[in-house]
Amino acid sequence: MSKISGISYLHENPIGRIPILGVKPSVESGRWPAKAFKGEVIRFSANVFREGHDALGVELLLTDPNGKQQVHRLASGSLGSDQWHTNVQLSEQGVWRFQIRAFGDEYETWHHNASVKLAVGIDEELMMLEGIEVFTRAAAEKSRTAANAKLLVALAEKLSDTSRPAKDRLAEAENAAIVKAISAQPIRSLVTLSDEFLINCERELAGSGAWYEFFPRSEGAVFDTKSKTWTSGNFKTAAKRLPAVAAMGFDILYMPPIHPIGVAFRKGPNNTLTAGPQDPGSPWAIGSSAGGHDAIHPDLGTEKDFAAFVSRANDMGLEIAMDLALQASPDHPWVVSNPEWFTTRADGTIAYAENPPKKYQDIYPINFDNDPVGIHFEVLRVVKLWISRGVKIFRVDNPHTKPVAFWEWLIGEINREFPDVIFLAEAFTRPSMMHALGKVGFQQSYTYFTWRNSKQELESYLRELAHDTADFFRPNFWVSTPDILTEYLQFGGPAAHKIRAVLASMCTPNWGMYAGYELCESVARPGAEEHIDSEKFEYRPRDWEGAKKSGRSIADFITKLNQIRANHPAIRQLRNLEIQHTDDSAILAFSKHLDAEHTSNGKSDTILVIVNVDPHAVRETMVRLDLEKLGLPSGSKFEVIDLLSDEKYQWASDNYVRLDAFTQPAHIFQIGKVL
Repeated sequence: MSKISGISYLHENPIGRIPILGVKPSVESGRWPAKAFKGEVIRFSANVFREGHDALGVELLLTDPNGKQQVHRLASGSLGSDQWHTNVQLSEQGVWRFQIRAFGDEYETWHHNASVKLAVGIDEELMMLEGIEVFTRAAAEKSRTAANAKLLVALAEKLSDTSRPAKDRLAEAENAAIVKAISAQPIRSLVTLSDEFLINCERELAGSGAWYEFFPRSEGAVFDTKSKTWTSGNFKTAAKRLPAVAAMGFDILYMPPIHPIGVAFRKGPNNTLTAGPQDPGSPWAIGSSAGGHDAIHPDLGTEKDFAAFVSRANDMGLEIAMDLALQASPDHPWVVSNPEWFTTRADGTIAYAENPPKKYQDIYPINFDNDPVGIHFEVLRVVKLWISRGVKIFRVDNPHTKPVAFWEWLIGEINREFPDVIFLAEAFTRPSMMHALGKVGFQQSYTYFTWRNSKQELESYLRELAHDTADFFRPNFWVSTPDILTEYLQFGGPAAHKIRAVLASMCTPNWGMYAGYELCESVARPGAEEHIDSEKFEYRPRDWEGAKKSGRSIADFITKLNQIRANHPAIRQLRNLEIQHTDDSAILAFSKHLDAEHTSNGKSDTILVIVNVDPHAVRETMVRLDLEKLGLPSGSKFEVIDLLSDEKYQWASDNYVRLDAFTQPAHIFQIGKVL
């Protein structure tokens, strides 16, 4: 901020000669860096104004992680708005710094005043004199290039030629060479700088990726009907499923905990309190005599087997995401070695997990307050160990039940040494907590998308995610989890599964699905919003090929969605999402546009998605487009290509659409040539 020498201010950080307020992107006025990922297009903006009527200029001073500064001119908003903005694509991973610079634009102020006065024949020579003063002073600036200064000196001389009409001399200040020179080096006064803000630009997969979840113990599990015994799947058998996951176009394979599972209070099928000898237990009840968070369940294989599994996945273009669940079974080694890491109740027993009336007798929550240093560094050790084993992505179980300050410390420590490591927060809780976890470092978060099903709910939530919270909260839209099976999916059939997959994969750059979704598994446990015979508590091998042959699989549809995402960079952005209007209460429309300067092939990319969110009906509507949001001229007609069906149509601003949820629940249009 600019300050005036000799004048004291009440506030430590005064407003500055030219007010610069509401700078974005920023998180809590710069307390934490804003989020971005490599290739993301960021909208920089600020509210800038000044007293009187003189013209303003506003610039973005953007410094990349290598210390090289870029200067971008901000455009003013609509008439009467003091909002200034520009869009910049961040091309390098690392911490970027930026400030907003505001200044009195001497050229624009003089040119406006001169144009107005000369038009009515007043103060003509006075305006020429003032122009001479402006350009002469600017030419003497040390920062100005010699060629630029020479142009301004010559202009001042032309304005001095009283033998020519003032209007002709004004025209000299409007020629292309002068305008270009002044645009390159504006004539500034009253220069004011905002505070400096940071943006943490992470690798692309932190901001854009498709996740697939499966339980390795189910992949290849075999039940012997004679002996009534199970043989667990393992990393070797699970590796056989990797080609199919990769072929569907997923980037990340997420596995629930792969650690030894406790025996004490082990849960049986459907979360029952009694487990039989063949029940494998919940993977989230971590720890047994075989080890804890740093160990691998013996049924799954050895460290060598795990390394081979990770390597095999990487060869197919898949990264492995592991579950980081900071809790323990009663059999965990920590219970004996560090009982202070748990909560002891008044009767001397260790408290197990509860969410009344629910009880989780097989899990002990961690207490972070009895020995904070000890538990902090133990978790740090565990995470670093798995990083050394090739894991760079962690899905964190219930982070909202642990102190936010712990996550700020842990993620900061890890990302300082390993900037490519990604943490996904599985936090279905209050918005304040979810947002705080994003602010302190979590790269991604689960969201309320699972329960946002109507057009109205979706429109409101998408506006919030794309435009209100994107600086700190990076959503990951999961269509299903082992824990959650919504009524929408229970009763919507394949149509509902396709609709939710379209929404998840097209709305946000990050989306995910749990194995079995492509088979439209939708039978719920009575009285619960979760799958019957949950895979959390038992083996669940699936007949993938049989389902595909019988037509029960929508894997080909999922593959198509991921192909569309891969081919269209506009979809892999979040902040560009714009809601479009439809007349029907169940047809949602939204668009994503990316300018040619922000694509690798130099061509603009514009996607328009129209979805029937009613899985039980045929819906018809008029779609009324804001063409500016599509990067198109007002009143234009243009071609659209449906990327799902390859059909082509000629469209304008108002268009009729009919979507049958059972046969064609959505259009995913690429905007083609203007006709």
